[in-house]
Amino acid sequence: MAKEDFYKILGVKKDAKPDEIKKAYRRLARKYHPDVNPGDKAAEERFKEMSEAFDVLSDPKKRKVYDQFGQYSDNLANAAASGAGSAYTRGAPFDFSGFDWGAATAGAGTSTGTGSFRDIFSDLFGGRAEREPPRPQPQRGADIEMPLSLSFEEAITGLTTNITVNRSEQCSRCHGAGDTGGSVVTCTTCKGSGQVQRAGGRLRFSQECPDWGGSGKRRPPCSLCKGKGVLPKTENVKVRIPAGVDTGSRVRIPGKGEGGRLGAPPGDLYIITNVGRHQHFTRKGDNIYVTVPITVPEAALGAKIEVPTVTGKAQLRIPPGTQSGQKFRLRHRGAPSLRDPNAHGDQFVEVQVTLPKVISEETKELLRKYAQMNGENPRVAMGLE
Repeated sequence: MAKEDFYKILGVKKDAKPDEIKKAYRRLARKYHPDVNPGDKAAEERFKEMSEAFDVLSDPKKRKVYDQFGQYSDNLANAAASGAGSAYTRGAPFDFSGFDWGAATAGAGTSTGTGSFRDIFSDLFGGRAEREPPRPQPQRGADIEMPLSLSFEEAITGLTTNITVNRSEQCSRCHGAGDTGGSVVTCTTCKGSGQVQRAGGRLRFSQECPDWGGSGKRRPPCSLCKGKGVLPKTENVKVRIPAGVDTGSRVRIPGKGEGGRLGAPPGDLYIITNVGRHQHFTRKGDNIYVTVPITVPEAALGAKIEVPTVTGKAQLRIPPGTQSGQKFRLRHRGAPSLRDPNAHGDQFVEVQVTLPKVISEETKELLRKYAQMNGENPRVAMGLE
């Protein structure tokens, strides 16, 4: 019976590149590894099939034979007899306990560039191929974000203030390296390999050593920063908030973030502003909105009135016959623009006509005379009397 197509088993196309084949195998191995699915015979068989498929397709010579003949049973057996043998032939017992990973790597012949089974399981289950601890590299410090509450007026005019920042700075003793630069020390748990053996059912594989992050070897840590490369620092930072910020604005203060390592620059400090509400003004973008009451005579006869703005008082002309709810625009009397310090938004004034208070009989009589002289009914358009 023809066996299932190896490309289909791994879920890749026939023209898949070596890296795509390796990624596909890694993804499936995480799902079907027998140690992840103890007692699941179906998963064990699936893992066996995909391992055989990867062994063939990850080797250029085996893959060439497979692509030429389309079957593994005869053609790939001949290829294996010529020196490209597989540890996962059909019918072989599924037991890794006696499998020599080093021999499997050596028997693969010329490097394929995709990595061996040993490399795959090292990646999947925490192994480290590196044996010597790498020297730290210069690293820019991380950025810091801090919230700052402002009043509406402070956001419009801007301000300069001091804030306390808990940050870090490069260690003065090791200059951010985190170690003394002395001789390498070997981990006693993993004997410098960075891996410890773990058994699970019939499988036995390596995982990262729990000590020293699996590095296996390291240099003695700096006694001042305890290997961190940076030291904590509390600093009062002078912050200038530009005019026109709004809730959610980000103000950058260069160089006041976390300290860098090995001479790299520190990160930046970002102030995130939170602007409070105003009693009268409402802001939308750079525009300001306000509602101002006017009297019946001012609305009917027209007038010049004084209105508030974010930069002080201003004169507004009310034309005769102004209706309640009508809006007027005062150009360039809104909030300053962060994009252009010389530009401002506009202010929109909505007028609200207020009824007079009837405080005397004389006032009532005047209103009665007004009603007699002006018999206009505003409800006529609605078909009402």
